[in-house]
Amino acid sequence: MLGDVINKLIQFQIFLGRLVINAVLGVLKGLFFLTFYSLKLLLTGLLWVLDALAHLKFLPQVGYSWGQKAALFVKRSLEVFKEKRQERRAQKQLVWERCLEEKLRKQAQRKLEEGSSVEEGVDLTEEVETDFPEESAGFEQNLESLSKANISPPLQLLQLTAPPFGRRFLQQLKKALKNTFNFLLKTILKALGFLVLLIDVTFSTLKNIFIFIISFPLNLLKRLLQPDFLFFVSGVIFAIVFIVAPFEIYLLADSLPSTDLLVEKGNRRSTKILDRNGNLLYEIYEDRKYEPVELDQIPEHVIQATLAVEDAHFYKHNGIRPLSMLRAVKAIVFEDDLQGGSTITQQLIKNVLLTPERTISRKLKEVVLAVLVENRYSKDQILELYLNNISYGGTAWGIEAASQKFFDKPVWELNLAEASMLAGLPSAPSVYSPLNKDSTLAKQRQRFVLDRMVREGYITDEDATEASEKDLKYASQNTFIRAPHFVYYVRSLLEQKYGSRFVTFGGLTVKTSLDLELQEKVQDLVAEGVAENSYLNLTNGAAVVLDAETGEILAYVGSVDFFGEEWGAFDVASAERQPGSSLKPITYALAMERGDTPATLINDSPTAFPIQGQEPYKPVNYDGRFHGMVTIRQALANSYNIPAVKTVQKVTPEGMAELAHEMGLSTWTEDAFYGLSVTLGGKEVRLVDLTNVYATFARGGVYKDTKPLLSVKDSNGKELVAGWYEEPRRVLSEGVSFLITHILSDNNARAPTFGYRSPLYISENQVAVKTGTTDNKRDNWTLGYSPSYVVGVWVGNNDNTPMNQNLASGLTGAAPIWNDIMTLVLEEETQNKFVKPDSVFLKVDEECGRREYFVKGSNVPAFLCPQKDDVDDKDSDKDDDSDDER
Repeated sequence: MLGDVINKLIQFQIFLGRLVINAVLGVLKGLFFLTFYSLKLLLTGLLWVLDALAHLKFLPQVGYSWGQKAALFVKRSLEVFKEKRQERRAQKQLVWERCLEEKLRKQAQRKLEEGSSVEEGVDLTEEVETDFPEESAGFEQNLESLSKANISPPLQLLQLTAPPFGRRFLQQLKKALKNTFNFLLKTILKALGFLVLLIDVTFSTLKNIFIFIISFPLNLLKRLLQPDFLFFVSGVIFAIVFIVAPFEIYLLADSLPSTDLLVEKGNRRSTKILDRNGNLLYEIYEDRKYEPVELDQIPEHVIQATLAVEDAHFYKHNGIRPLSMLRAVKAIVFEDDLQGGSTITQQLIKNVLLTPERTISRKLKEVVLAVLVENRYSKDQILELYLNNISYGGTAWGIEAASQKFFDKPVWELNLAEASMLAGLPSAPSVYSPLNKDSTLAKQRQRFVLDRMVREGYITDEDATEASEKDLKYASQNTFIRAPHFVYYVRSLLEQKYGSRFVTFGGLTVKTSLDLELQEKVQDLVAEGVAENSYLNLTNGAAVVLDAETGEILAYVGSVDFFGEEWGAFDVASAERQPGSSLKPITYALAMERGDTPATLINDSPTAFPIQGQEPYKPVNYDGRFHGMVTIRQALANSYNIPAVKTVQKVTPEGMAELAHEMGLSTWTEDAFYGLSVTLGGKEVRLVDLTNVYATFARGGVYKDTKPLLSVKDSNGKELVAGWYEEPRRVLSEGVSFLITHILSDNNARAPTFGYRSPLYISENQVAVKTGTTDNKRDNWTLGYSPSYVVGVWVGNNDNTPMNQNLASGLTGAAPIWNDIMTLVLEEETQNKFVKPDSVFLKVDEECGRREYFVKGSNVPAFLCPQKDDVDDKDSDKDDDSDDER
């Protein structure tokens, strides 16, 4: 039976498809025939004219093209014109002669009558009458026939005087007009026939559709009325009506909270963000200073703004608005536009009595409770409860708390501009908050509220414009958040994972990896370091501290002051900036994975790298000098640029970028372009990612995700953070990681460039460190690690203004701040030596006492001591350098 129904539906779909196709084909066919007959009529008329001309005696019929025929026609027409003119002249001459003869004849006759004699006795009268017998008779005959044909005198004259050519042309033209009229008549009749056929097909199709629409439900009903199916349907209906429905109603009624709870504080579960020791950093949607106010204390424009944007018909409905709910469902399902159809009463119940989960059962409870609440409380009571229990964002619950938080004033002092700003927050507080770094959405939302107030007749257009253009002064938020950049970083991660609504209303308890005590100390060090180095023309700094073993974020400073004007809230730790030479360790690590060693020699000399379609790439060293043959240890420790570019050319920029991505640079993708300058910082990175790259070196080549979260529990205490992070994976061999670490911690190796007592050196502790400075001095980095901690520091200007070109360097700006932070975290570290893995061995050249570490199986040179050729090259380089200095 069901198969027949499905088969019928399939046939119906096929029928509709054929109907649509036939209709489209019919229209196209009609257009084709109309176009065809129109063109045919035009061409036929033209051919008739040409054919009429072709039937002239003097126009050739075959063997000529239409152009040739036209030319011959013009030529022959001119000849005929000349002939006719000569003929008329001859006729005139003949008429003149006849007239002369007639005059002579009359004179002779007169003489005869007078008795005079005529010469030779010729009868001039008979002679003249017999001169042109044919013309005279023909003219009279034509005149007589035209008179009998009842033709008007003008046409008689035209017919009598027209040459034979003209008469034939008029006959052909008459015939052509007659044929044209007949063809037009036939075409119109055919079009009418086609139209009748189209109407007939249309009515026939509509009749079939109507018959199908009528018959299909009847046939379906006939099949459904079979006894077996009726028994099945009856059983289902009985079970639903007498078993399932009563049970569900009982469960629903039993689970409904009491409406008496509305007058109490209510269930305002907040999402708490804590540091690793349980200290509160931020509390989302929980007001610890709950200050309810009575409705008569709230200004009228605050109430009007709330009603206009949330529920304009609040005083007219009974708690629910079915049409609004259906409209919201339509927008969500068919238009993919998330809209709310809840009244103020429903929103109050959802926020106080129920959970924010989106389920059908919760919605049913909300509807039932809305009706009960409307019967229990007055409209003013419900509105007062709503304004005291709705969330306005952050820690502000209720209109009074929101007024204090955003404007530092009681609610009764709010003006129209402030009221309209607050009224737009409850629908999406985190999105429309004016405290966000981009307040564009907040202003747009405020204007929307004002427009709604105008539409409801609460204010005028002038009032709305004045309130929209008024500058608002917001209260300081220092007391509402701690470690703000880190809090917003964590909140963004949570919202990406669970959605903003669940984070906002889920009552989560989030335990982060942040050490608040360390965070505040690092924040102070960054602010002090930037202030002390302001002579370098730098205004901002950022720092990240990681646990080297676990990847946990212990400190996260996004700027010197989150609450600073203009750019203070901008998070540089998560922003993309150019890293300078701080990426060189990745390049050399890849080279060592492919067989190079710290003792591998590279010629640090002027080199031009060809680039197709561009000028050759000519890198220069930081100190502007060339150092001849240097080892990888010397090149990396002293941050020489030319050896790094030669190395990345050998391992390819794409290979280096792939390793960088595996080590933690999450923003680098395979489809991006990476040139030779990538090893010198030509591609932007994030400080938090780059710090984790150095953590990968500290862990011996094992990558781990950065871990800002230790625990995330929902309101029922269920742990949610499981499966949040990727499993650790080895991306670099332990031996190569140790070699890079040993080079970066070799204070003697970097002494030629940085000196022995630079900010990169920390006494009594072994740390690996690398600096990075862009060519234009817009970004200055220092990143380093011990076996336990990883510290990354950036300094510069948010607007990319260059630092002082002469004073800023790898040892100024970021390096002193890094030294202070690293010294701070190493105060309690007990094990600060990097352990050599078994895959690495130490080779000592007894001839000169040089020592170097190598990975077993790598290309170990026979000698570590410089050979004579190397010494000569080195001396010549020194001579060149001395010349440069001079």
